[in-house]
Amino acid sequence: MPHRPVSLHAPRGSATAAEIEAAIDAVLENADDVPVDFPADVLAAAERAVAELTDGEDRVDLEHVPFVTLDPASSTDLDQAMHLERTDDGYRVLYAIADVPAFVPLGGRIDEEARTRGATVYLPDRRIPLHPTLISEAAGSLLPDQRTPAFVWRLDLNDRADVRGIQLDRAWVRSREKLAYDIVQEELDAGRGRPVMQLLLEIGHLRTEREADRGGASLNVPEQEIVADEDTVRLQWRTPAPIEDANAQISLMTGMAAATLMLKHGVGILRTMPPADQRAMARFRRQAEVLGVPWENGVTYGAFLRSLDWTQPRHLALLNQAASLFRGASYAAFTSPDEAPEDPVQAAIAAPYAHTTAPLRRLVDRFVLLVCHAHAQGIPVAPELLAALGEIPDVMRTTAARAGDLERRAFQVVETAVLSRRAGETFAGTVIDRREASSSENGDGAPVRVEVQLQDPPVTLWAPGVDAEIGTELAVRLGPVDPSTGRLTAQLADS
Repeated sequence: MPHRPVSLHAPRGSATAAEIEAAIDAVLENADDVPVDFPADVLAAAERAVAELTDGEDRVDLEHVPFVTLDPASSTDLDQAMHLERTDDGYRVLYAIADVPAFVPLGGRIDEEARTRGATVYLPDRRIPLHPTLISEAAGSLLPDQRTPAFVWRLDLNDRADVRGIQLDRAWVRSREKLAYDIVQEELDAGRGRPVMQLLLEIGHLRTEREADRGGASLNVPEQEIVADEDTVRLQWRTPAPIEDANAQISLMTGMAAATLMLKHGVGILRTMPPADQRAMARFRRQAEVLGVPWENGVTYGAFLRSLDWTQPRHLALLNQAASLFRGASYAAFTSPDEAPEDPVQAAIAAPYAHTTAPLRRLVDRFVLLVCHAHAQGIPVAPELLAALGEIPDVMRTTAARAGDLERRAFQVVETAVLSRRAGETFAGTVIDRREASSSENGDGAPVRVEVQLQDPPVTLWAPGVDAEIGTELAVRLGPVDPSTGRLTAQLADS
């Protein structure tokens, strides 16, 4: 869906940026367990690490390779750069990943601080970085025309884009250009896309086909996007462009290659997810039948999801239900083959997988890169790295839960600020969930509320006392903010 123009005034349904900033400041003040500012000694350690970076370490010189980055236009923490080539029998992908360990030694002060954070936290009007910005947005970021240390994956693919060769080196790289998703997609749509981006689309399409072959599932659901300028903040839908999907496939492929290396050598950290519960899958199949969008026998789960169109209300309801099928994502560390998971397959991806492409923004990736580099070079994993592996899954689980709660509260602040101005207005929506009372709440177990996804603005609301089947289209009237929850509520428009 194309983006609407950004308004410079405060139209209906907008909120001032100052309001949002003050409200999120209040959220952070009440989040005592979320580290925001870096201690002075961590900042000093970052300055020393940048100043002391030298050519002393044995690195491959790949500055001649014309790498480019591809990210949202505003991004400055650039984890990945790529160079793609066509070969006689397929393709070669050179994927440079920021070498965070070059600045963050194990056991050092920056490492200690990063383990309290886990990942960069993205809030509507700011981000709380994993590392000091001197590293994450400057010396360690793959910015254009900057000589930067990187781990470089070399993945050789056949003409179906199956991975046939894996190599990983530490190198010096120099990105040629910082490309932005929206501009690249516009160029491709106009028929004047850069050759490397055309090749990215080609490889991405083949990798999507391979995903379908192995039964992987991708949800075709748009994102809620917060659009801000100097004066206003508002909500709208955002659908990822095809070039973003292709770029995501390169990252997924690299994560699968990392998992392959670690399982082969018996040391590593995998991203795990158990298969969906069979009763939940059966329930989902029944829901599809009731909604008139049957999931035919012989069609894989992933293929069925790819056939759904979120712009159709019944499809949107199914996609929201599908998002709840795969739960329990976690990490599994192992320091010997005997400790590796019995079933290492990440269920949604339908293959073993590891996080390895975002070390500036996610703690675990740094450890995966170091382990994979040792495996690729045929050298033992360092004892201090082995000792640290077992701690990382718990760190990631704890910090992710804390960050997720903070992000939800911050987004709720924006939704409430934007929509509270529209109390009493009527909106079209689709029922995406239906909750029944427990016996203690209601003796007959009757439904007590439904969750409604509005089309515009793109928010969900609970409608207490409303009974409707999932997939039902209805009109709701926006009510006031519930003082007990801070959330907006809705009721049927004709009630």
